Amino acid sequence: MDYIKNWDKTLAILKNDLSTQAYQTWFLSIRALSFENNEITIEVPNRFHYEWLDSKYKDVIKAALKKTFKNNVKIKYSVIINTAPDNALQENGEAKKLDQLIPQEYHAASQLNRRYTFQSFVEGRGNQFAKAAASSVADSPGQTPFNPLLIYSTPGLGKTHLLQAIGNHILKHTKDTRVVYVTSEKFMLDFISSIQNNKSTEFARSYRNHDVLLLDDVQFFQTKEQTQEQFFHLFNDLFQQGKQIVLTTDRHPNELTQLKQRLVSRFQSGLIVDIQPPDLETRIAILMNKAKNEGLDIPYDVTEFIASSIKEDIRSMEGALVKLLALASLKKEDITVDLSKQVIEDLIGAEALSQLSLNQISAMVAKTYKLTEKQLVGKARTMELVNARHIAMFLCRELTSSSLISIGTFFGKRDHSTVIHACKTVEEKITNDAGFAKNVQNIKNQLT
Repeated sequence: MDYIKNWDKTLAILKNDLSTQAYQTWFLSIRALSFENNEITIEVPNRFHYEWLDSKYKDVIKAALKKTFKNNVKIKYSVIINTAPDNALQENGEAKKLDQLIPQEYHAASQLNRRYTFQSFVEGRGNQFAKAAASSVADSPGQTPFNPLLIYSTPGLGKTHLLQAIGNHILKHTKDTRVVYVTSEKFMLDFISSIQNNKSTEFARSYRNHDVLLLDDVQFFQTKEQTQEQFFHLFNDLFQQGKQIVLTTDRHPNELTQLKQRLVSRFQSGLIVDIQPPDLETRIAILMNKAKNEGLDIPYDVTEFIASSIKEDIRSMEGALVKLLALASLKKEDITVDLSKQVIEDLIGAEALSQLSLNQISAMVAKTYKLTEKQLVGKARTMELVNARHIAMFLCRELTSSSLISIGTFFGKRDHSTVIHACKTVEEKITNDAGFAKNVQNIKNQLT
């Protein structure tokens, strides 16, 4: 296995020659698989990763390989197809064919997308209760008090993910259960088609035949009186038979003013749960999870920047990550915060992007107290320095969406509990010392 040692030496050379960010992004997740006939096979997480290495780092890798292997080594890439459990990769001692590993994500009978699972749903404070309710229904469809279960939130926060996760969980554990996922728009179009083709009876029977109905975006039924009437009778029939009904809307049912009251009343007979916008830590976790699933090692500062910039819509946030990868590929540049700013500015505008940063706050506090920024984040603990540092931490917490951990890390890799202590100390001084309160307010005014 000498080639493994040589490959490790090659990585050491690359780590020394490249920026830390470039090395961590593109080389930490690759490994040497084999070496035959002066050709090394390198395993990469996905095709995007391969194309990037081949277009931007090909010559650098070849030069490093020549130093360690003492020869001109050919490079071959092997792309991971990460679509089956580990124990499914081998059958009778032989690797399965690639086409057997390509995921069949769409389940035709239920119309579910298999990508949406509880395992891939990132839980945070804003969606904890909704996920718990969804899991309970998925474990015992039709057997809990949560029938119907209605999940509501503004767009892009994970309603559809949870809805389909319920169906996928049920099919995985009880394959004979008849599950159907449908959007309200498709339900209406199917209904209209059945009228046009004189198949209203078949339409009703097709939906009544299911054990679990997962209906997305019920708000679409507003103003569609005949569709509402049809769904009302379907709802009653399924409910009477003990079938599970799960619905999603973009607002509380009471705000769906153009839905018939008797339909809203049916919705309120079960459990209504909402999903709130995720906090910064949850948004970061969501992006890191997506990057992991795509086999990408995105620098943490980039992940935090995107999560800090887009707060209300997970779908837009994930879209920003995809656009960033595409832009990096087209420009043949590394994924950095500066490149991320271009993407975010296109999505949310320059004004929204111009929010305060930890650096700006630190610089203003340092200037006010005639200190250097280096002193402010350093280890010295004179009374003047500690006071200024506490104010800076407090303002960072007040004026940005950065996490406690991020603020602590910025101020000399301090623990989050230090930030909490600093904020409490400043709050007490503001309450008890009018002069101190005025100073803090003046700094805040200059920043905002």
